[in-house]
Amino acid sequence: MTKAELVDEVARTTQLTKKHAEIIVNTVFDSIVQSLRDGEKIELRGFGSFRIRRRGARIGRNPKTGDKVEVPPKRIPYFKPGKELRELLNDQG
Repeated sequence: MTKAELVDEVARTTQLTKKHAEIIVNTVFDSIVQSLRDGEKIELRGFGSFRIRRRGARIGRNPKTGDKVEVPPKRIPYFKPGKELRELLNDQG
């Protein structure tokens, strides 16, 4: 599902205009991103949680030339699915 498809689904199920649905979807995404930037963990009970994992600096290799390159430390977003979501996806009924 793309962001545009998500906007369409929100508009359809809430009977809002696509413009209003797009504002809602963008607000949710922007809030998640800002919270992660601020170092906060986002928990959506039954769905899952978003958090940041930190990767330390390391020495990597340029695959084209084989030269060693220094890779700086970075923060990586991570999603951990919740128990209810896992159960829904694995429900055999």
